[in-house]
Amino acid sequence: MATRTYTLKVTQAKPRLKIDYAALLNEEQLRAVEAGDGPVLVIAGAGTGKTRTLTFRVARLLERGVPPEGMLLLTFTNKAAREMTRRVEELAGGFVDVRRILGGTFHHAAHALLRQFAPTLGFAPSFTVLDREDARDLMASCVAERKVSRERRFPRAEVVLDLVSTAINLQKSLAEVLVDRRPQFLPLAEEVLAVGQRFQQRKQQMNLMDFDDLLLHLKRLLAEHPPVRTQLTERFQCVLVDEYQDTNRLQGDLVDLLVGERKNLTVVGDDCQSIYSFRGADFTNIIDFPQRYPGCGVYPLTRNYRSTPQILTLANASITLNQRQFHKQLTASRQPGVPPVVVPTRDADEQATFVAQRVLELREEGLPLEEMAVLYRAHSHSLELQIELTRRGIPFRVRSGVRFFEQAHIKDVLAHLRLVHNSGDELAFKRVVKLVSGVGQATAEALWTALSAVPSAPSFKEALSHPDVRAQVPRRASAGFARFTALMTRLTREDAARTPGQLIEDVLRGGYGEYLRDEFGADGRREEDIRQLAEYAGRFEDLPRFLSEIALVSEFAAEDTVETEAPDEFLTLSTVHQAKGLEWGAVFVIWLAEGRFPMVNATRDAEEEEEERRLFYVAVTRAKDELALTYPLTTNPQDGTRIIVRQSRFIEELPVGDEAPYDRLILEELETPELPRLEGGKPPKPGPDALD
Repeated sequence: MATRTYTLKVTQAKPRLKIDYAALLNEEQLRAVEAGDGPVLVIAGAGTGKTRTLTFRVARLLERGVPPEGMLLLTFTNKAAREMTRRVEELAGGFVDVRRILGGTFHHAAHALLRQFAPTLGFAPSFTVLDREDARDLMASCVAERKVSRERRFPRAEVVLDLVSTAINLQKSLAEVLVDRRPQFLPLAEEVLAVGQRFQQRKQQMNLMDFDDLLLHLKRLLAEHPPVRTQLTERFQCVLVDEYQDTNRLQGDLVDLLVGERKNLTVVGDDCQSIYSFRGADFTNIIDFPQRYPGCGVYPLTRNYRSTPQILTLANASITLNQRQFHKQLTASRQPGVPPVVVPTRDADEQATFVAQRVLELREEGLPLEEMAVLYRAHSHSLELQIELTRRGIPFRVRSGVRFFEQAHIKDVLAHLRLVHNSGDELAFKRVVKLVSGVGQATAEALWTALSAVPSAPSFKEALSHPDVRAQVPRRASAGFARFTALMTRLTREDAARTPGQLIEDVLRGGYGEYLRDEFGADGRREEDIRQLAEYAGRFEDLPRFLSEIALVSEFAAEDTVETEAPDEFLTLSTVHQAKGLEWGAVFVIWLAEGRFPMVNATRDAEEEEEERRLFYVAVTRAKDELALTYPLTTNPQDGTRIIVRQSRFIEELPVGDEAPYDRLILEELETPELPRLEGGKPPKPGPDALD
């Protein structure tokens, strides 16, 4: 039997499109999705369908023949990566296995790649990844190894860990970061640098990496080992990055190394929403992208699907004043709604009253509390509002934070005042005395036992100075305890009657401010919280009344949440930073006053002022239907005088007259028999903190 061959004639057909992109995307989105090879920058304005565009871009690249294992999708949360992968599965799952895409956070991708190449860097493939707590414990061990002199307060392990992390992510030396971020520790620079170096050595010896090491070692792998870099750049035919405006210097370097000579890179972000420089985000990554990738395609997305035209008009008018940006004008796809309102109030109390009343009105009109949010520049700005919401029975949650009076530094200061009011307050004494360097739980217990046994003393100073009490103070804590005694002596003296606000200022000046700077650095946010508390406390004539008011609020906040309550039972309070990426039907932006929003330090530098304006832009574009911008006309410092407050430049610089993109709301008082409250009449119960 003969064997013969038969030739099949195969027609090379063009790939048949399986997705009708033109029907599912607007023109701007379609242009970005259909962009060819090479570097692509998608400038996605607020509410313009960023995730949708990136998802369709991934599907289109798969359709063009890029294998899923040849694609790297980098996001800022694993949740975002899973959501995009799910959407791509819905679009392209019928003809490709999207599970083979390497998608996730920078750390997730780095971890997967380092498992494969760890031996190249001197690690075993079975290396362990330290979580934050374990990394802190290891750093504490490195500090203990150095046997640092206790003559000066050495930074806590947590602080040194933050310094090392910042240095890695900003790609700076630890010495530079120490100068920039913690100059108060410069006298200890040699020891701090030695501890940081020992920390890195210990991890290598023990086959450990922390989260920062994942990125650092991946960069080392790519930069110092060309064969590995060639292998990875050949594998990843396309790299896509979400939220590119939030990348730091190390992440930006990693992206540049991974794309190789092919430069098939798609980055999606909005320069006008770059607001995380304090976390290390590098604005130049996105703004200088065209210079780093000459000839790149720039695709703006400007059609907004979230907000009414009136809200977008205000947002556009504000952000256009920034000089360093990709200029664009958001346009609305929605029908016109009510104009935003600017609401000057007499003071912070009236500001809180307005917000609480309007929240109740909107709820009566059918808008659930879950669809409302109050945004501010710093958590301290919500103090009066939290108290007013409590009085009115309006339940609220503080997004990614704790309620004002539950913060540790606020509790510390209040503990000082409780001790002034009642020297027999055991809990207050132990909390305050443990702030003294060298005093721990056991010493605090011994000090209280000795103090309780002291015969009746004419003053708190005499009691603290009693030999039996002093005998319980360790030598390393003697200087700190002397300062504590001096502070309590000043606070409890009877030669001058002072308001609670003045007492709080005394606590801050008497050593607690220095403690905060040593423990948490020079960002000043905690000190600003305390000064805000002092301003509020200045309204009270005496300490007992102030402490009673605070205790009342704290008692309400301590009640347990009823699990069966509906999810719309909580109004959201949030800093603008924590609100990015979210949206609500009605948004109140409060404390739009110079020195508060923008913050006073930000107005001294042009770049920081532009970031503050971007922050205002983010706040405004969170609103879908209603937007209220409020600020008090006066503030009440603790000396009882009223100070006139200047409205924020972000309101002043908006067009006026017929061109004004807002209505001005003038408040007038109407006496009512009782305070409007949420139905039920019971004080609110706290909502769980929302997850970031």
